[in-house]
Amino acid sequence: MDQQIIKRGNIEGIFRFSTDAFPERDRVTKWRETLERQIVGLDQTALTENMRIDGVGMALPGLGLVQTNVTPFRYARTREMLRDGNDNIRLVILKHAASSAPVAHLGRDLTVEPGSAVVLPNCDLNTITFTAPRTQMLSLNLTRKNLRALLRDFDAIPARTIPSQNDALRLLVRYTEALLAESAPPTPELRQLAIVHIYDLAALAMGATRDASEISSNRGLRAARLREIKSNIAATPWLQGLSVDEIAIRQGVTPRYVQMLFEHEGTTFTEFVRQTRLDRAHRMLVDPRLADRSISAIAFDVGFGDLSYFNREFRRRFGQTPSDVRAEANRASIASNDAGSFLT
Repeated sequence: MDQQIIKRGNIEGIFRFSTDAFPERDRVTKWRETLERQIVGLDQTALTENMRIDGVGMALPGLGLVQTNVTPFRYARTREMLRDGNDNIRLVILKHAASSAPVAHLGRDLTVEPGSAVVLPNCDLNTITFTAPRTQMLSLNLTRKNLRALLRDFDAIPARTIPSQNDALRLLVRYTEALLAESAPPTPELRQLAIVHIYDLAALAMGATRDASEISSNRGLRAARLREIKSNIAATPWLQGLSVDEIAIRQGVTPRYVQMLFEHEGTTFTEFVRQTRLDRAHRMLVDPRLADRSISAIAFDVGFGDLSYFNREFRRRFGQTPSDVRAEANRASIASNDAGSFLT
């Protein structure tokens, strides 16, 4: 496979792509081959001369994920495509678009609104058309076997739309985005856990059985909610007085629920916030662009109001004082500059 087109990351099974790497006359054909090789075969028709598709995908055992930015385009499972025997279920989510996406399934027409999703079986004739000048789409390729056991009425899901207000769908999108954005390879255990969580959330969005819903709520939904809360905290660790009550309000849940999510991981909300702030302080201390910023100012920036407490907790986490970390970073920077001067 052309490495200009598909660039594998550190995660097993991840690939990044752009049709810009293909000769213009071969773009549709090459993109079809790429998608079929990685996820599923689809007949593809560009609806504009300036065709462009780019994005990221991941192939895991029993699960395929693709997130793309695409110009007007039509994807179809045709009679010819059905011969490949792929009977998986595609959950197509119209993340961002200026217009809806028409869908045809076995002669039935429906519309997917921006932010919502549609369930399309690969074993049926179906078509989805992205009409907006630029559409951001997320597609999950789920196995029939794994999904059937989780759903209340599996036979009712083909060509079913899921509204954007569906809480499980929203968390599924966030969880999948975070997985596709990872840069470090997960262990096999974590990889399997991610697959389970995605199936749980997809089943909840589609209509899980009572038993599966209870399991999923205590597994996939909880994991996705905790990931979202951690992301929220990581985005604002420097705020003074960041509290569990404030995070709970942002998430639309109770403070006790937030606390229980962290307790299930063997930690607390307060401990996670403290470690997040300390990690941010460490990054700031080793950043040469912030070399003139005092340690006390950095401690305050990341949310510590007491310098002695900051110094004590920093040393406990990193085994060094903030001054030691900064001095070590300065020495490394000077050595690097000296080596550069010698080479030039």
